[in-house]
Amino acid sequence: MARRRIKRLEKLKLSALLTFFRCHRGPSDDHSRIGTVGFSRVVYVNEPERLKEEGFSYPLNEVSTTKYNLGTFLPKSLFEQFRRVANFYFLVSGILALTPLAPYTAVSALAPLCVVIVATMAKEGVEDWRRKQQDHELNNRIVKVHRGNGNFEETKWKNIKVGDVIKVEKDNFFPADMILLSSNYPDGICYVETMNLDGETNLKIKQALEVTLDLKEDIKFREVRQTIKCEDPNANLYSFVGSMEWKGQQYPLSPHQLLLRDSKLRNTDYIYGAVIFTGHDTKVMQNATDPPSKRSTIEKKMDKIIYILMSSLLMIALLGSVFFGIWTKEDIRDGKLKRWYLRPDASTIFYDPKRAALASFFHLLTALMLYSYFIPISLYISIEMVKLLQALFINQDIEMYHEESDKPTHARTSNLNEELGMVDTILSDETGTLTCNMMEFIKCSIAGTAYGQGVTEVERAMAVRKGFRLDDDIENGGHKDNKIDDSPHVNGFNFKDPRIMDGNWIHEPNRDMIRDFFRLLAICHTCIAEKDENGKISYEAESPDEAAFVIAARELGFEFYKRSLTTIIIREWDPSQNVVEKRKYELLNILEFSSSRKRMSVIVKEPEGRILLLSKGADSVMFKRLARNGRKFEEDTRRHINEYSDSGLRTLVLAYRVLDDKEYKEFNEKLNAAKTSVSADRDEKIEQAADSIETDLILLGATAVEDKLQKGVPECIDKLAQAGIKIWVLTGDKMETAINIGFACSLLRQGMTQIIITLEQPDIIALEKNGDKLTIAKASKQRVMDQIEVGIKQIPPSTHVSTESFALIIDGKSLTYALEDDVKLKFLDLAIKCASVICCRSSPKQKALVTRLVKQVTHKVTLAIGDGANDVGMLQEADIGVGISGAEGMLSWQVMLPLPNSAFWNGYFWCMDIGVTGASQ
Repeated sequence: MARRRIKRLEKLKLSALLTFFRCHRGPSDDHSRIGTVGFSRVVYVNEPERLKEEGFSYPLNEVSTTKYNLGTFLPKSLFEQFRRVANFYFLVSGILALTPLAPYTAVSALAPLCVVIVATMAKEGVEDWRRKQQDHELNNRIVKVHRGNGNFEETKWKNIKVGDVIKVEKDNFFPADMILLSSNYPDGICYVETMNLDGETNLKIKQALEVTLDLKEDIKFREVRQTIKCEDPNANLYSFVGSMEWKGQQYPLSPHQLLLRDSKLRNTDYIYGAVIFTGHDTKVMQNATDPPSKRSTIEKKMDKIIYILMSSLLMIALLGSVFFGIWTKEDIRDGKLKRWYLRPDASTIFYDPKRAALASFFHLLTALMLYSYFIPISLYISIEMVKLLQALFINQDIEMYHEESDKPTHARTSNLNEELGMVDTILSDETGTLTCNMMEFIKCSIAGTAYGQGVTEVERAMAVRKGFRLDDDIENGGHKDNKIDDSPHVNGFNFKDPRIMDGNWIHEPNRDMIRDFFRLLAICHTCIAEKDENGKISYEAESPDEAAFVIAARELGFEFYKRSLTTIIIREWDPSQNVVEKRKYELLNILEFSSSRKRMSVIVKEPEGRILLLSKGADSVMFKRLARNGRKFEEDTRRHINEYSDSGLRTLVLAYRVLDDKEYKEFNEKLNAAKTSVSADRDEKIEQAADSIETDLILLGATAVEDKLQKGVPECIDKLAQAGIKIWVLTGDKMETAINIGFACSLLRQGMTQIIITLEQPDIIALEKNGDKLTIAKASKQRVMDQIEVGIKQIPPSTHVSTESFALIIDGKSLTYALEDDVKLKFLDLAIKCASVICCRSSPKQKALVTRLVKQVTHKVTLAIGDGANDVGMLQEADIGVGISGAEGMLSWQVMLPLPNSAFWNGYFWCMDIGVTGASQ
């Protein structure tokens, strides 16, 4: 038992050392609004039945993404069918065929229509039944729910209520939006994977409130009674305001305690949570949109043609009826019979000369039925047959079959096949769609010397465009060792250079700096080392980048072996003596990475007693922090970084400094004082403390990792661009990540002018800390409008000939204001003028709104591609939705073509070649 507890502590993620604002923010001004409009949610934890008694009505946890149900299928489906003008026309004709006016039997009029309607409704029903089955599988998943006296029983997701206490175990999804109460870790943290929500595969850390940390066992929930008051259901994934009342005390809640439905628990044995939002109140469902009724361009075109045919038919029938009325009226004149053989004196109402106008009207109705074959109902049947056969061909297309996963293409609906040849704009997700989300360490620059012979996807694509083959043998001055190529591939490591590998780094002139470089990679991170039954060590990291760094250090002889609350152990191979020694570093502080800091640092004490600050971060911030005597290799390193960026690689700068005891002591006191501060500027004080120590660094070098693209992505994007198809990338990734991948997939190119619209600016950040929401919104909107205006002015008018190309990059905060009614047309005007558009940190709803804007304003065919549940809204809004079975799963696709991922970028040429050929003709 004791050994198990020790092992658990060793596996501990060091949140007690995490300095920055992830887990311990002070209460915000928004907490004062709890109980007011928009913040009226009340939850009685462990007392779900009390909510009914007090008159609160919250939905159950059952969700539905279907288009129809038993009650609405018939009326809604019939409405869909009779939106087609021809169907409506034949319905009217069929009804008239039941009257004596009909020149033929009613069966001959109604039978073909019934066949078409029933067949199409059956197809719609089957497609919706598949959605129903997906919902059924989801709603009937099992989770453990507290049912009193400390007993947790297995319960279906659909039966979960607001206020229930849930126990979720490792690698399971959260069934509802919950407040984290505790986890198996002593400090109440857990790791959450949110790829289904925002597309990011890096793990997020959540932490329970300190007052609930002791709730670690089932039996302890027997007497737990808490009241949570929080904001009402909304679609914002990144904010949450609430408070918890327990034992007479109020405790503020923040997004760091919020666990969202459809995110997954990772690297944590179990957690306990209190349900606050269920079913369609959850944030993921708030971001969802109802399944749309999509109609293809051909179908709409056919309606217009039918209108023309109907107008022609009406004119012909009307002309005939007018003449019929005139002639009928003249049949009896002055008591004489003109056409005596028709016996007009004894005719029915249909031929009565005394009521010629009425007879003319009835003749019009008869003529409309008689000439109804002028409107070809068989045309609809033929097109439906063609579409069905096309869908079968798509499903059987070997070019869109993924052999590794044994997944073929599957056309979920055949209504939109012909749209594939008319696509004007493609809106694509990024992580897992354009990329494999697998980082590989491929190159590095150490002490001004470039190492690594690997060739990136971008380099290969550039070489092909220039007409020559890029051979690994001629890279980097001919340093090549065939033995290296024969070695088995290691995920995350694609580094090849005999000067460094196999311990040969010890013969390099700057071997001490090389050693320090890889030691930094092995120490400066937040990874967890896990050992399997065979003693093999694997790593769990917050991001693929960090995993690649740790794997690279291990493969080159500096293995991150173990960590505890206060230590990091690495196993270091000494090539000179061919021995492996363990080095134990005392972990003093972790200064965590954030988007504003753009760097991460750790402070450790070496076995020899030196205190080191090890830092890695973006070149834009790291070079400014170098000491005068630490810039020896700055020029060469900058040059290498530029070369790596041209090759589509993600780069980080590595640097360090030695701290004396007095300096560290002063910093630690300053940091602790900032962390314990309760003032409004607490976060600012913490950042200032970190800034004060992360200076006077000594440059070691830079890393370069490649986010592997899906097979064929650069070539596909190049061909699509040649066809005049515009590509927008809508991603939940950070701006830096999105830009790097943009370069990697040739969406962005060197020399392209980047128009960046962001609210991550000092004055806006300062206003967010101190201002009220109305002031912040007003200032932010004005800033976005100003940046859009500046961007429009940068682009020369279409009358001027210019070779300069532009790329628009906008973050999620700015996108919120850019999509407002009085701004969106200017935003779209700027976006259309740019060769590439990247929207970063986009929520699922923003992706859908951008897609809707492009579709409605341009009136061109849009195609959306995605591989996660966060992309469903975008796929539904687009004219065509392509769901890829990728790393982020396939959760509730209401789309046209779910494809195996890597097969898409190769197989999609089949679809697009039809469009390109057709357009050119």
